[in-house]
Amino acid sequence: MSNRTNAKEWLQKAWHDLSSAHVLYEALHYTDTIGGDLQQAIEKMLKSFPAYENKPIKKTHNLLELAVNIAEYIRFDEAEMRILGIATLYYVHDRYPIFQNVLPDRSQIRDVMDFADRLFVRICGILKIDEMEVRQ
Repeated sequence: MSNRTNAKEWLQKAWHDLSSAHVLYEALHYTDTIGGDLQQAIEKMLKSFPAYENKPIKKTHNLLELAVNIAEYIRFDEAEMRILGIATLYYVHDRYPIFQNVLPDRSQIRDVMDFADRLFVRICGILKIDEMEVRQ
């Protein structure tokens, strides 16, 4: 039996991260912060599938690993897998400063954000969850 409520909660949290990334991008904020929000948004979107199926949710921040884990629900092409790999690198393991850390390029952030926008709509459609219901 599916758990629509649980999946919807994951998608709502993903939406919060994704909409934050949009606001920060428009404000010309630091791309490392935006990238962190994008990574978290995509991670939560991908984790909505096992949540929907009441399956254990893999404890990883590696988006490529999560994508492979949910291949029965959604498949990604080579270009999408490349973006998932890039977005995985945005995950911040340590909250303390990492010196010599290079900020992601804004055009790369834009590509990942566009992918995340499309993915959000795609996942809502697959799980038959009204995206406007989630965007609250």
